[in-house]
Amino acid sequence: MADQTPNEPQTPPSVYDHIAVIIQQMAQVCWQKLGLQPDTITGKLEQNLDEAKVAVEVITRLTAILEPQLDDEDRRQIHNMIRDLRINVAQKITGAGA
Repeated sequence: MADQTPNEPQTPPSVYDHIAVIIQQMAQVCWQKLGLQPDTITGKLEQNLDEAKVAVEVITRLTAILEPQLDDEDRRQIHNMIRDLRINVAQKITGAGA
């Protein structure tokens, strides 16, 4: 990792490190499925609210697993991200975000 000096033995990422990466990737996918960021493949804004809802659910469930490993600041950040995603999904579904 970036925090390690060349003389320190490198340790492989933990399963929790991998879960954190998956959560961030899923959040990126969710923003794309909300049509608020361009799709990484097509470069177009494309909306799929059903998939956005699934992405939020996956993030929420993975966060429940990861949460005991987080410090207060990381916990606050991830909960804020989930809240923002849920608000945007709800706004898109009701038409308020159009």
